[in-house]
Amino acid sequence: MGPLKVTLCAGVAVVAATLTPTAYAANPAGGVSVTPSTPAPGAEVALEVTGCSGKKATAESEAFVSDAHLVGPGGPGGSLSGETRIRTSLAPGSYRVTIVCADFEVKGAIKVVAAGARPAAPASPVAPVQAGGGGAAPLAAADDSRVEGPGVAHTVTGLLLAGAAAVAVVLRGIRRRRGTE
Repeated sequence: MGPLKVTLCAGVAVVAATLTPTAYAANPAGGVSVTPSTPAPGAEVALEVTGCSGKKATAESEAFVSDAHLVGPGGPGGSLSGETRIRTSLAPGSYRVTIVCADFEVKGAIKVVAAGARPAAPASPVAPVQAGGGGAAPLAAADDSRVEGPGVAHTVTGLLLAGAAAVAVVLRGIRRRRGTE
């Protein structure tokens, strides 16, 4: 990559970084996202709100089994997020959602689709997958197995290798200055 390309890429990155906070400031009420965007009854949904100055918010809807408690760093560039589940007995349609934050309230709607309908956004795992341990499972289950960090021998070996590398760098620098390389 030539110097001109590097300069242009760096310039674009600086402009993008400069304009991003402006986009948040232009929308004082913040933004809300729901994943998946069109859930089916019984589906879990992840909610995220930006622009809240507090560290907690609550999302309420008759479509939810329970209110979603959103938490996070908050602030102008931060976001609050949380999860809830769509009621299984819900009929497809549009349902009101209200998110109450420390300094504002956002009202919107969530569209619930029929149970067999394909969601607009692919579902993502929200919990660890039970994948088994393979051949390591008996070792992990053993009571006497414990994890230990590096011992004294590892530390001394590492220090010796680091010292040898430092000596090699110094010797190479001396050779270059003399011009014998």
